[in-house]
Amino acid sequence: MRYQRSSELFLTANKYIPGGVNSPVRAFKSVGGTPVFMKSAKGAYLTDEDNNTYIDYINSWGPMILGHSREEVVEAVKKQAEKGFSFGTPTELETEIAKLITEVVPNVDQVRMVSSGTEACMSAIRLARGFTKKEKIIKFEGCYHGHADSFLIKAGSGAATFGSPNSPGVTSGTAKDTLLAKYNSIESVKKLFEENKNEIAGIILEPVAGNMGCIPPQENFLQELRSLCDAHNALLIFDEVMTGFRFTLGGVQQLYNVKADLVTFGKVIGGGMPVGAFAGTNEIMNHLAPNGAVYQAGTLSGNPIAMTAGLTTLQILKNNPTIYTKINSTTETLATEINNILSSKGVEFSINQKCSMISVFFGQEKVIDFDSASRANHQEFNRFFHSMLNQGIYLPPSGYETWFISNEIDETEIEKTLQAIKKSF
Repeated sequence: MRYQRSSELFLTANKYIPGGVNSPVRAFKSVGGTPVFMKSAKGAYLTDEDNNTYIDYINSWGPMILGHSREEVVEAVKKQAEKGFSFGTPTELETEIAKLITEVVPNVDQVRMVSSGTEACMSAIRLARGFTKKEKIIKFEGCYHGHADSFLIKAGSGAATFGSPNSPGVTSGTAKDTLLAKYNSIESVKKLFEENKNEIAGIILEPVAGNMGCIPPQENFLQELRSLCDAHNALLIFDEVMTGFRFTLGGVQQLYNVKADLVTFGKVIGGGMPVGAFAGTNEIMNHLAPNGAVYQAGTLSGNPIAMTAGLTTLQILKNNPTIYTKINSTTETLATEINNILSSKGVEFSINQKCSMISVFFGQEKVIDFDSASRANHQEFNRFFHSMLNQGIYLPPSGYETWFISNEIDETEIEKTLQAIKKSF
């Protein structure tokens, strides 16, 4: 494929934007080469500035569960745009989408809308601290909850890709209140509670990790976290920015039958628009301003266009539950067939898959946490990435990221993908 236009645009972008990108993983620093500039998307496909087309396995990092430019969502957004972009006042749309979320997500009475996943997670831990009157938070190595200071301690995803998971600019005071545990290791969590008695406000985690590749929780891990939080009067916070409404309407709480005290959302609930949310029971959420003393605000929170895109998307998912059956089945098929191809080629690999998220790791070791994800053969992934890109398959440009499957990826796209994998090896 030719990438002349993308190369020219990247040179120009570097003059005016740090690194030429507005989110670091887009820069292709991990995989090498020049990032591809896209100009349009429809269904399962992206089209770049050189008119190359790609089967899309990023799907805007998760939200395009229905595929790109779904007609009903586009029409709803057009109608709302004609009424106004933003009012800075309450709208009925905000109540409608919050009501829908409370109806389908377990253990949720109230929802506060924000404008990003980072903002949602940052606000959730502030609320947890205000509710419990404790200061320390446990997070897990490799879990990424946005770029707020509290979360850039041994973060996954983009931070891991760039080799600096402890970001300059994060104060030592902030760092000391963030305690690090090992994902899928309940013993590491118990040890932190023992060493910090009556100081821990809560635990935040991706209940199915997606920012060190897709890594599901091992058996009883989430249940034991719930028990520990109950025993120590701490809150359990599920970061479902990636998994919320992607796995099932009720999310990971429903899937694993584990209740969280607070849940954060993003991605799907904006239908592709910038949006986030955090939610919980009345008891906890009533501590938020204006009802309570924990302050949180946002001028564009509940933006009517974002609410319209999100509400339309969620209504389609609610009214068509077979979408989940289809995309989960498609992803399982993809995982099985990739396994067959790589095994036949004698490649050392492991595949992690949960519902419509999947990751391929190269190397002998099964990936269950950040350490094992770090030991995977990322050089081999980089070679694989570029081979697939040149064959029109757009994968996440980092071995630390999960692939996302959309409803628009069908047998044709899967077959093209599998043929490209065969050629890559």
